[in-house]
Amino acid sequence: MKITVFTLFPEMFSSPLGASIVKRAIDLKLLHVDLIDFRTYAQTKHKQVDDEPYGGGAGMLLKPEPIYAAVEAIHGDKGAYKGKIILMSPQGEPFSQEMALGLSKEDAISLICGHYEGFDERIRGLADLEVSIGDYVLTGGELPAMVLIDALCRLLPGVLGEDSSAQFDSFSDGLLEHPHFTRPRVFRDMAVPDVLVSGHHEEIRRWRRKESLRRTLLRRPALLEQIELSDEDHRLLKEIRQEEEQ
Repeated sequence: MKITVFTLFPEMFSSPLGASIVKRAIDLKLLHVDLIDFRTYAQTKHKQVDDEPYGGGAGMLLKPEPIYAAVEAIHGDKGAYKGKIILMSPQGEPFSQEMALGLSKEDAISLICGHYEGFDERIRGLADLEVSIGDYVLTGGELPAMVLIDALCRLLPGVLGEDSSAQFDSFSDGLLEHPHFTRPRVFRDMAVPDVLVSGHHEEIRRWRRKESLRRTLLRRPALLEQIELSDEDHRLLKEIRQEEEQ
């Protein structure tokens, strides 16, 4: 996958791209990230990329010319680029694991990072999709872009040590993930559940599913309304509710 990031602050990406799973994906040549400083495409002498809003108001807005010039210089005229152009915006569609899975199947995507108070409305004309990582305000789109890159790269085949690892992440099936344990078996009087050391694979599977449902019910119950539950899930939820009422 090739990701192109249009940003005023490419230096912000050096650490996230140089560590952990993202670095692994890049080293394996499964992910390539180009950082484009669209300030270099500003047409004024002093490389101005922002200006005051028409009609007055606080703050400065990103001008359309530098961003259009940068995107067209890298990708050509609209329609020539076969990937998706994504505008990181608090007004965008909420980012989710389902969206990440869909985007991970693209060969190429481009991310436009806003900054300052906002951006000229005409910049939206470049984007195929607007994406938000939450209902709060950040200084710019760089951090959301990093979140998106991280979420996508771990879904690329061959990036994780085991290709099945991502299948069991929280939200991969619409539920929160079940609890995990490792050695030692007992730590400060807190013991690993017996079922996990029983060697009984079906009981372990059932326990994990039940605890995933329990954690979702107690922490994010609205998620249960968004997925199709099996007959077993309904039986497990009935057990969980009875246990929690005791």
